[in-house]
Amino acid sequence: MACPFCDKVANRDQLTAEEHVWTFPHSVALLGPWQFYAGYCVLIARQHATELSQLSDSARQGYLNEMCLLARAIEAVTHPHKLNYELLGNQVPHLHWHLFPRSADDPDRLRPVWFALERADQDPAERQRLQGRVARLDLSAQLRRQLQTLNAATS
Repeated sequence: MACPFCDKVANRDQLTAEEHVWTFPHSVALLGPWQFYAGYCVLIARQHATELSQLSDSARQGYLNEMCLLARAIEAVTHPHKLNYELLGNQVPHLHWHLFPRSADDPDRLRPVWFALERADQDPAERQRLQGRVARLDLSAQLRRQLQTLNAATS
């Protein structure tokens, strides 16, 4: 059975500069579609697995360290009130984390993002609102610059 995230990882050279944020040794960071949460990214494991427990200890540690680097970059660029981490895999059974920056003025700040995204499936106006009005290419570039700085500092 084809895995859409395996395809993205294998063909990351075909991703746009807007979508592809960074390639780590164990993962690939993509700018997510819901930029109402400015800086929202998806961190996809480069190795196909459905659970963290399926990774070797070193791969799991590397993957989680990469998630922390991505989180630091998102925090530095977007200055969120809170950063939400989501690991589900119910729709796409390939290990991936959603990192959602949340602002203090988010009308749904006390609820999981998924409630708003579910509304977006039914309501085109809500979909447009949640896709945001940020300059995606600029935001991806800012995240890449921050990751370069963080990568250099951790090497």
